[in-house]
Amino acid sequence: MEMRVKAVTIMILLPVILYCIPCGESGGRGRSLVQRSPALGVDYGKTADNLPPPSAVAKMVQNTTISKLRLYEADPAILQAFANTGIGLVVGIGNDQIPSLSQLTVAQNWIKNNIVPFVPATDIIGILVGNEVLFTGDGALISQLLPALQNLHTALVGVSLDQQIKVSTPHSMALLSSSVPPSAGRFSESFDMKSLLDFLQKIGAPLMINPYPYFAYKSNPTDQTLAYSLFKPNPGFYDTNTGLTYTNMFDAQLDAVYSAMKYLGYTGIDIVVAETGWPSVGDPTEAGASLQNAIAYNGNLIKHVTSMAGTPLRPNRYIHTYIFSLFNEDLKSGPTSERNYGLFKADMTMAYDVGLLQSPSAGPSPAPRTGGPVTATPPLAGGSVTSPPTRTGGPVTAPPTGKVWCITKPGADEKTLEANLNYACGQGIDCRPIQPGGPCYSPNTVACHAAYAMNAYYQAAGRNSWNCDFAQTGTLTSTDPSYGGCVYQTV
Repeated sequence: MEMRVKAVTIMILLPVILYCIPCGESGGRGRSLVQRSPALGVDYGKTADNLPPPSAVAKMVQNTTISKLRLYEADPAILQAFANTGIGLVVGIGNDQIPSLSQLTVAQNWIKNNIVPFVPATDIIGILVGNEVLFTGDGALISQLLPALQNLHTALVGVSLDQQIKVSTPHSMALLSSSVPPSAGRFSESFDMKSLLDFLQKIGAPLMINPYPYFAYKSNPTDQTLAYSLFKPNPGFYDTNTGLTYTNMFDAQLDAVYSAMKYLGYTGIDIVVAETGWPSVGDPTEAGASLQNAIAYNGNLIKHVTSMAGTPLRPNRYIHTYIFSLFNEDLKSGPTSERNYGLFKADMTMAYDVGLLQSPSAGPSPAPRTGGPVTATPPLAGGSVTSPPTRTGGPVTAPPTGKVWCITKPGADEKTLEANLNYACGQGIDCRPIQPGGPCYSPNTVACHAAYAMNAYYQAAGRNSWNCDFAQTGTLTSTDPSYGGCVYQTV
């Protein structure tokens, strides 16, 4: 059953070597015709009787800056519709399926039937098991959650998809027993978080949370709380323990979770926001549910999570975030707000404009490179810029465990690297970080800029080993090549 929940980088500095210090993160996914945000996802719920067919939805999403969608079930029609679109999909599993998935054979069959037939054409990047399971009060269900997660991961390993697809489970902010100030964030002792965090750390998966500043404001509707919730100018909140000032509730909520993980000894697990949003319509008794506030929250949220500002405790990074939701869902139960979280209406017109739409005929539009060592080839009308550099020899083999990045091989031919850079930047990825003034512009060399673009393409194209071949000038590494404010991303 679909329910809105209320409540995928380990950074290591590399030594400076000749072939580059890689920089940045992918901006788009696949060979889409629009420039996409690597951090921006949306939740695709279907509790409605008037939604367009998945094929129409796929075309619509391709004409937006959305790079990935979260589904609440393994719907084969949706998985098929998004094949070859370059949109990443996170597939959900309902709470009712968790008990059976605590058996390995059931988990293996689930992967075989719901995942394997659709990859690699469909870019499935994650599986979310259950919905706020820790807060159901069902002891038996809670005890079966981790075995289900472990079995699904084991099943993915069995079909060599564990590097591409990560398994996790979403939580509301009730996961914390304390969150103010953010540095005092602690997990509730009612839950065995260490076992779950051990698992996530082992497989390189993120902790999924669902911060909703709307609910915090609804419970304390003051002008100052509203500005703090909507990313608007406000006095901010000063954390005396860290000396950091928080100017929005979203960052404070995330950093409270970071602090809770750090308190238990976990500092290398990323956080992904599985749900957050703001209703555009509500009942008269629902404080803050309005079109104006929805535009402010989601518009400012999108700017924030895609800006690489990060949070005060974890700055200089994208915050991978799924906004609830793609459509208004007319069959949702509860107050009016529950049926009005959509960014789009059922007829696929925008419920309101927060800058998601782009022209489908615009073509990929990396920013012009001025002053850099090379200039990206302009895209051909309506298609990709050129063929990727010819592959030679066998496929590159990814490290067996952990996250993976694509970088240039030492001594790679500069002319080939220039071709790699031109090709990758022409595929719709965001090459702005390697433009002058960008966080990854220095060092200003063909090798460095090519490595950034090659990794961006590799991550966007599905993270298959052949996507990092580049005529044998690329290689995969499990050591994060990020440095300074330049972040190399992996999902």
